[in-house]
Amino acid sequence: MSEPLLQVENLAKRFEGIVATDHLALTVAAGELHAVIGPNGAGKTTLIGQLGGQVTPDSGHIYFAGNDITSLPMYRRSRLGLARSFQITSLFYDLSVVDNVLLAVQARAGHSFRFWRAARREQDLREPALAALERVGLADRADLRTSALSHGEHRLMELAMALAGHPRMLLLDEPMAGLGPEESASMVEMLRALKRELTILLVEHDMEAVFALADRITVMVYGRVIASGAPEEIRANPEVREAYLGEDDGEGAHG
Repeated sequence: MSEPLLQVENLAKRFEGIVATDHLALTVAAGELHAVIGPNGAGKTTLIGQLGGQVTPDSGHIYFAGNDITSLPMYRRSRLGLARSFQITSLFYDLSVVDNVLLAVQARAGHSFRFWRAARREQDLREPALAALERVGLADRADLRTSALSHGEHRLMELAMALAGHPRMLLLDEPMAGLGPEESASMVEMLRALKRELTILLVEHDMEAVFALADRITVMVYGRVIASGAPEEIRANPEVREAYLGEDDGEGAHG
């Protein structure tokens, strides 16, 4: 593996006495798909919120592509090439599919407050939006109202919105959440294709997907990393099996 693209040192966050991340360390190499797993309440979503800039850590440092981004706002992290999708979909259902992605392109281009209809006509915004939809297989749905799409297609829309800014790294929070078996299989294939082009940090409770995709896996329990390594190492780790993998036949919970 190459030099780390993302490095986290001593990251700590508490919420009214509850420890969400407990002096956590994490390294993600450029070009890898790194999964973070753990039981309910492990602190996974808080971790990804701190990486994305939605949650401010109490202490510690986050480095991305050699830059200390610990105190940077979300839009500046995005411009450095760090993009995030969310556990719960946050789409504008009355807008068309392409308009939702256009908003993401606008935000990353620094045009968030431009008059909407004028921005909509600009090819420098529309072209990357359509290209992102093409990448996730939704080009033929571009002009439909977002409310007409399925839940699985909404997850793909969010992925397109994250891809629209040409990121170097994706932070994906539960992309399989609420998907049926066929949709999950399609998402796994989509992520398998994307991992050939991008570095990905994947927070996910679907263990079948995690072990199918991950180059490395980090396991969190109560805000701490208890193990990090290749999938076969994680499967064989007795502490991991006791704390997480064996708790309900390998299916974890959201946290």
